[in-house]
Amino acid sequence: MVEEAQDRNTPTKLQPKATVNHLNFYYGSVKVLKDVNMVVTKNMVTALIGPSGCGKTTLLRCFNRLHDLYPGNRYEGEILLDSSPVNVLSRKVDPIELRMRIGMVFQKPNPFPKSIYENVAYGLRVRGISKQSIIDERVEQALRDAALWDEVKDRLKDLAFQLSGGQQQRLCIARALATNPELILFDEPTSALDPNATSSIEELIGQLKQQVTILIVTHSMQQAARLSDYTAFMYLGELVEFGLTKDVFSSPKQQRTAEYVYGHIG
Repeated sequence: MVEEAQDRNTPTKLQPKATVNHLNFYYGSVKVLKDVNMVVTKNMVTALIGPSGCGKTTLLRCFNRLHDLYPGNRYEGEILLDSSPVNVLSRKVDPIELRMRIGMVFQKPNPFPKSIYENVAYGLRVRGISKQSIIDERVEQALRDAALWDEVKDRLKDLAFQLSGGQQQRLCIARALATNPELILFDEPTSALDPNATSSIEELIGQLKQQVTILIVTHSMQQAARLSDYTAFMYLGELVEFGLTKDVFSSPKQQRTAEYVYGHIG
């Protein structure tokens, strides 16, 4: 099935971090994802683009099973990590542990009502890490990786809500990084930020792909073009086209992709 997914939608010679095979998703009886097949490439940024309601965020949230939080939702198909035979959508997989391996950053910054330090330490404590020296080290490293340490190192006990919007979003990124995830999901992470904060987050994402694989939903085609290595165009729950970002934007193979990229639909 991996070969079929690659043949249908993906460039060749990929190093897959996650492979999606024949994924369908239902909100109750309504089918909103339709036979999605794609590969998320290791240590690259993959962007999901398409008009509102096309299934981008629905697909994103399948990766860490956030849909499990609501009754009546149902998955069909597979999402495999590192070519493992274990389907992360299986009921045998603990979604809490899965969310430690696959972090998520949301549209609006959502720091916990805790200190800056405790926001980053939260996932480590959930994982059962109790040795203070290890937590201190991991918190500092995560804040450094999120380009926030120098701004907050003298105020770690302050409430996270005292940070600016852009700093709060970088704190949420640090919180996701603290558990050493394999994949981070970004759901329009700059939509609530000003241009300067957006530029900082984009620069940070470009740096982070050296250590973690990134899958991002964005409504901004310009952002997808700037940030991503691969782009998937979705329309009405279907993955219409997937390839190198430069190819999707400069020479799309599908008519619907061309219409979206050139502003005729959307």
